[in-house]
Amino acid sequence: MAVTPWTLLDTAPVPGSTDQLRLLQRGREFSLRIGHGELMNSRAHGSEEDLATLACARLTGRKNVRVLVGGLGMGFTMRAALGVLARDAKVVVAELVSAVVDWNCGPMAEFLGDPKADPRADIRVADVADLIRGERAAWDAILLDVDNSPEGLIRQANDRLYDFDGLSAVQTALRPGGILGVWSAGAEASFSRRLRQAGFAVDEVKVRGNGVHGGSRHVVWIAVRPDGRQGTGQK
Repeated sequence: MAVTPWTLLDTAPVPGSTDQLRLLQRGREFSLRIGHGELMNSRAHGSEEDLATLACARLTGRKNVRVLVGGLGMGFTMRAALGVLARDAKVVVAELVSAVVDWNCGPMAEFLGDPKADPRADIRVADVADLIRGERAAWDAILLDVDNSPEGLIRQANDRLYDFDGLSAVQTALRPGGILGVWSAGAEASFSRRLRQAGFAVDEVKVRGNGVHGGSRHVVWIAVRPDGRQGTGQK
């Protein structure tokens, strides 16, 4: 059986990187790639959805929840969060590469859905680190799917999200009992230790790329800011 070849739809520069981000399509399947690696595939998104559902499950009972998502990707984390949050919630997505927003609202929208269709969604072309540092006690959850791990493999500037200064900024930005969720392609024992040393209560959860159907093994960290009770907060 002949294999359908990939078609390159578009490329975009990544701030702080010499590589180009590429969007490819094969039938109803999309792929985001940089360099020789694939960042995301539309057929394997279970772990990106787990990032949202595991974190948002800790927000049950809160009103007017505000969630900040770092990285739009193909929109799966944002859509999963909106799927479980109440109607009074707000999900703000910071995407560094403006073309990624265009791709989600353009060629991918036919198959994956327009990410701007939900009025609770607010998508901004911005560095999530700037939004984290922009407000105090502003977010019930901050979900980071930035780079492929907490080590800043693609863009060195991403390290400032995951070092001690970055984690301190996250604690300042979170409301009492707020949740930090972090997605990674694989385990990073040093990051788990760093989270605990920064004062978070940490669960390291193993997830699969295809959800309950298996796929690649990934990791989601769910870290709770210690100065508040889960399930309570802003009323």
